[in-house]
Amino acid sequence: MLGITLQETRVYREIKEEGERALVLRQLTRRVGQLPEEVREQVETLPLEQLENLGEALLDFTSLADLQAWLEA
Repeated sequence: MLGITLQETRVYREIKEEGERALVLRQLTRRVGQLPEEVREQVETLPLEQLENLGEALLDFTSLADLQAWLEA
């Protein structure tokens, strides 16, 4: 119709990012326990690409310190 796909729309990208953010936060909470508010805020402000990278990296985390080190890197 207009030559754009669903994946190219702003709404789609926003929904995808919101879903990725929610998933990563749930996985982090399960992996390292309740997140301090400042750490949670840092994760919530990450762009989509970094959220996806964090989603992979958290598989190796064993503590909150691992998450904090990743966020500082």
